[in-house]
Amino acid sequence: MPNTIKSRNDGQNWPENYRKQAQTARDPRIQAFYEAGCPSPDTPMRDVPMVALDFETTGLDVSQHSIVSIGLVPFTLDGIQLGKAWHQIVRPKLPLHQKSITIHGITHAEIDDAPDLEDVLDTLFERLTGRIPVVHYRNIERPFLNAALQWRLNEVVRFPVIDTMAIEAHLHPNRRPTRWQQLVGKKPISIRLADSRIRYGLPHYAGHNALIDAIATAELLQAQIAYHFSPDTPIGDLWV
Repeated sequence: MPNTIKSRNDGQNWPENYRKQAQTARDPRIQAFYEAGCPSPDTPMRDVPMVALDFETTGLDVSQHSIVSIGLVPFTLDGIQLGKAWHQIVRPKLPLHQKSITIHGITHAEIDDAPDLEDVLDTLFERLTGRIPVVHYRNIERPFLNAALQWRLNEVVRFPVIDTMAIEAHLHPNRRPTRWQQLVGKKPISIRLADSRIRYGLPHYAGHNALIDAIATAELLQAQIAYHFSPDTPIGDLWV
């Protein structure tokens, strides 16, 4: 099985997209994000500045739920910059439900004292600009961020991500056993963040805290590259 998440021709021309979007972006933070540029798809992973990004949300439906906390940490394959990590609780547009409180532990009192996402966009874009986001399950971070930006700025931002869950799915294409395999005791292979980390001998972290999950995602990508790819792997083989 080739160690590439997709054919090079399946992806967008992200550097060119950034150049075009910089000319049409209206918000100065989004314009600066694009003007900082995007690496060529041939850039080796060892040379790529990245930022692990995680959102906790009030639910999984982007049309009905909102971001409630942000965690991010900049890193490269050589190290994770914990001193530059950032965690921020933000106030969602709709009230919290008890189910979401049970999952992420963020309380009504914390929400009442938290800023709106719009109030922290300067900091968020400052930390995203010039780096490739790394997430575990890309159907959260990009859609929820763009829903929030659309609501507040009437604008969105388009960028590639490296998805550690997609990498695990690629590495374990037969993770769901057939009925016969189930009868003889074969278990499915989980590609959830905590379970994926176990396969690489990484330590257990309590989940559903945005910053802890961001750090866990950064460590997971480092392990995936070390075990299955190479620091010389072109980023175009991994981003989506």
